[in-house]
Amino acid sequence: MSVDSLPASQQHSSLSFTEGFLLGQLSVVVLIGAFIKFFIFGDPPSPETTASTRALARRNQDGPHKRSFSINSSPSVAHKVDIRVPSSGILRHPPRLTTPIILSKTYYNVDAHQPESLDWFNVLIAQTIAQFRTDAHQDEAILTSLTNVLNGSQKPDFLSSIKVTEISLGEDFPIFSNCRVHPVEDGSSGPDGARLQARMDVDLSDMITLGVETKIILNWPRPLTAVLPVALAVSIVRFSGTLSISFLPSASHLAPSSNATHPMPLQQPLSTTPTSLAFSFLPDYRLDINVRSLVGSRSRLQDIPKIAQMVEDRLHAWIDERCVEPRVQQVVLPSLWPRKRNTRGPASEEGEGLGLKTVDPIRDVREEARREVEEERSNNREYRERETAAGVAEGLRWRSKTEGGGYEMPGAMPM
Repeated sequence: MSVDSLPASQQHSSLSFTEGFLLGQLSVVVLIGAFIKFFIFGDPPSPETTASTRALARRNQDGPHKRSFSINSSPSVAHKVDIRVPSSGILRHPPRLTTPIILSKTYYNVDAHQPESLDWFNVLIAQTIAQFRTDAHQDEAILTSLTNVLNGSQKPDFLSSIKVTEISLGEDFPIFSNCRVHPVEDGSSGPDGARLQARMDVDLSDMITLGVETKIILNWPRPLTAVLPVALAVSIVRFSGTLSISFLPSASHLAPSSNATHPMPLQQPLSTTPTSLAFSFLPDYRLDINVRSLVGSRSRLQDIPKIAQMVEDRLHAWIDERCVEPRVQQVVLPSLWPRKRNTRGPASEEGEGLGLKTVDPIRDVREEARREVEEERSNNREYRERETAAGVAEGLRWRSKTEGGGYEMPGAMPM
């Protein structure tokens, strides 16, 4: 039975099904081609356009609440209580040092002072970074740490073990410049006046690289349905922005009470917050990175723009959530009071005439630790002797004196 002998209605329906099937297949092919071309292999925007767009988005997002979570409105400062302990008059109190008085005594005019270059600070930072790079190359501690962090509990289930293939800590150093001091404008100034904040420009042009290898595992509809090897290398090419630094002074506030019936006792303990250094970056910072990717095992796709955009967005989000205003990072400052155990340098001249002898720092630390251990042992020995003496006295107290002048233990047999 030929096609010509079929009725006209059946021929029309057969042609309509064929045309619809071909049209559907063609639509799927066009959609897949458009997705691959514009979504995967599309040209990314220029770094200038991306940086300006991100800065504008951060300003719009943090604009209404930019200063609501500033470094002056931290919980430790918000609950600050003015504790005035009566003194005996031996320690004389100097006049109250407000911000204008501090500026006048240091001859600094926030309105007319020229920005500083910070050349000395750049040298110190460069020496610190150089020592860090030298220590990192001597052992593989940084490799072990990065491997443990990448394969930690936050690793997604669809990724196999992540292997670090390349680490480059760079060769250049950040340059700080244009430092200026000005009062913090957040409306939370206290009786001493607005606190001071230092802002400086920082610029780093280097090649800091981290390369990793892993596999994307497809576990649906059954485990290990497909495995896709992925190699990724992320390089920080340039970072520039404005760094804000401010000191958070120590504050004393009332500690929360654990008694529900009496939430405010008469003698409530005080809690002291140590002095800390707060730093953050302004939202208009710029971060240029270079992402190299390789997807597949046999027919590999190289440098997919969409992967680079996803990595860049994730890196920017990581920085924004930690140290971009209004969020800050606080570092507790150690005590700067001079101590004997922290002293390094030539030996003392007592008993050695005028000869100077260089002290080995490691040996000095060991001797200090040995002295501390011996002191602790001596204290423990004295404590045990006191306990023993107290036990003997307690035993004698329970003895009773008999008529014959002797002592009798409780519960003893009668004589």
